[in-house]
Amino acid sequence: VQLQASGGGLVQAGGSLRLSCAASGSIYSILTWAWYRQAPGMQRELVADINTIGQITYTDSVKGRFTMAKDYAKNMAYLEMNDLGPEDTAVYYCNADLYQLGRPRTSNHWGQGTQVTVSS
Repeated sequence: VQLQASGGGLVQAGGSLRLSCAASGSIYSILTWAWYRQAPGMQRELVADINTIGQITYTDSVKGRFTMAKDYAKNMAYLEMNDLGPEDTAVYYCNADLYQLGRPRTSNHWGQGTQVTVSS
């Protein structure tokens, strides 16, 4: 199983970006999705996640600006980021809990990260 994050880049403050995460491999079903970010010198933090019943939770600093979505049919998750500020500069990682084909237990997987840089 692989998670591939994409969509990062350089944007001016106030701008927008849309991150995508594609899961591939021997996947039976994806239970949860999450986006994390890690700024230089900081710990990785949870930005948003979708639980098993589709409820979405956002960290306070992105509420009203970021929107997370998922497409279970395509095994993809998205993070729409609006009104970006320099404080949003970080490497963004996607994460998923899923069942693999032929395996009875869930496994947790990370994408490789995509850099988001917001200039002031």
